[in-house]
Amino acid sequence: MVSKRIYVDHLTKVDLFSEFSRKDLEKVAAAGVHMSFPAGTVLIHQDGLALEAFVVLSGEVQIKRNGRNLRTVGQGAVLGELSLLDHGTRTASATCITDCDVLVLSAGQFGGLIEQTPALTHKLLTSLARRVRDLDAKSYG
Repeated sequence: MVSKRIYVDHLTKVDLFSEFSRKDLEKVAAAGVHMSFPAGTVLIHQDGLALEAFVVLSGEVQIKRNGRNLRTVGQGAVLGELSLLDHGTRTASATCITDCDVLVLSAGQFGGLIEQTPALTHKLLTSLARRVRDLDAKSYG
């Protein structure tokens, strides 16, 4: 089995984890599961229950909302990361348009990691605050 440390480089690109140290990211990687999906697989169904996030290791994924194409993402993209925090419903659908390898992070595993390492909570809040500020600046200038 390949060491899960190889996933850390992918996790460094995830905005939600921007405040995490390499050691923190190694813990996140250890909690994830590598999975492969063929082209055409729907990873996320809009309005579906959010129980996991996906970090794209290879391949391309089409994101749609209300049937409208929003964008295509590839290596380093994260899908459904807010589900790790709120277990809400999905705001868009995500379908593999090529064969894809992903690191699946379950909300349960991630929650356990946060409970074991409470300092990660502060790092997550800092990342989320930065995202809100960025969205505010884009929306209102």
